[in-house]
Amino acid sequence: MENLWEFLSLRDPNIRYVVLGSILLAASSAIVGTFTLLKKKALVGDAVAHSVLPGICLAFILTGVKNPFYLVIGAFVTGWISLVLIDYITKHSKIKEDTAIGLILSVFFGIGILMLTVIQKSGNAAQSGLDHFLFGQAASLVGQDLLVFSAIALILMIAVLVLFKEFALIAFDTHFAESIGFPVRALELVLTTLTVLAVVTGIQAIGVVLMAAMLITPAAAARFWTDKLTVMIFLAAGLGAFSGLVGAYISYVAPAMPTGPWIVMIISIIAITSFFLAPQKGILFRMITQRKFQTQMLEENILKLFFQLGERADHKYFDTRSVDDITRRRPFELSKLQRGLKNLRKQGFLEATATGWVFTQAGKSKGQRITKLHRLWELYLTEYLKIAPDHVHEDAETIEHIITPELEKRLEEQLQFPSMDPHKSQIPYQR
Repeated sequence: MENLWEFLSLRDPNIRYVVLGSILLAASSAIVGTFTLLKKKALVGDAVAHSVLPGICLAFILTGVKNPFYLVIGAFVTGWISLVLIDYITKHSKIKEDTAIGLILSVFFGIGILMLTVIQKSGNAAQSGLDHFLFGQAASLVGQDLLVFSAIALILMIAVLVLFKEFALIAFDTHFAESIGFPVRALELVLTTLTVLAVVTGIQAIGVVLMAAMLITPAAAARFWTDKLTVMIFLAAGLGAFSGLVGAYISYVAPAMPTGPWIVMIISIIAITSFFLAPQKGILFRMITQRKFQTQMLEENILKLFFQLGERADHKYFDTRSVDDITRRRPFELSKLQRGLKNLRKQGFLEATATGWVFTQAGKSKGQRITKLHRLWELYLTEYLKIAPDHVHEDAETIEHIITPELEKRLEEQLQFPSMDPHKSQIPYQR
């Protein structure tokens, strides 16, 4: 607790520079990364992150000093050139975007490593620590770095705020934006510039290798929790800032632990947790929903079968049906059938007897409705979509389980309350 309080108090200038720098770069890159993710340009961040290395080296060679202002300018220039080249190659050749990204990424990063090796063998004492830009070293941040980061972060936030409506539109529907007169090409160029700036901001703390993760991962995690763009942006920025704070704290209490990789680790843990546990969109939630729907389909198919067996037996719906009677009509898997029958008994749709299972009045009504929906949909497909009667059964088997009462009413009205389906089976209406 003493270490935590000392860390949060930010009294130590070194701690203050690392914490504030980590939060600024993580939050600002997450904001821009939101639009990059929505435009399905996730790999672009990786290309920029690797392409800034030759710019850093070139800036050092030309100036001879590790001034963050000069290094940021050099990184920005080569990062921006890399995106322009990717766009040019994609539009003027048969090479697809992912291939162009891989090509530019490897070439620029290879040139950067070559230039870095030359610098390290040049004997210039000022080059010490330049290799930290590969994996980042947040502990080396000083007040001058924080000022540069703050200025860039402020530029990013103001640009997103001013052009929020335009960025949102081109992220979701570029063609519509063009049709109403938006300068889409110019807006994409501005967004590209902001992406490069966001990557450049974090290279000293996170490194060129890991910076792509900070651009995309917070936005990817936030996407699982909301469908609203404004909420997604704030959530991505918050998750990025939180990971920057926690990563800096871990590095503080365990000095051997580098800050940059831990920031990426924290946001990756948050993202993986979101992928599995987020409501509505999480993998676990979707698995549970799918399981519930499969159970619903099984139970409704059993009730429909009971109703059809009653129809075939001269409308004797409340006769006892054995498991053999059911499986002869439809080959259910025995374990699933037994589970479905027990669930329907618990819900009050079936009753168990000494020799089998029998409808309750509620079960008969529900089985009748499912049968009606099945036959109405078959008739709709044959009359309005002109599908042959022997091709509509499988589609109706699925759709019957998701037709709402509102859609059911519209089907009845549009088909004018028909009495027969395409197979000349009676459509059973509730009386």
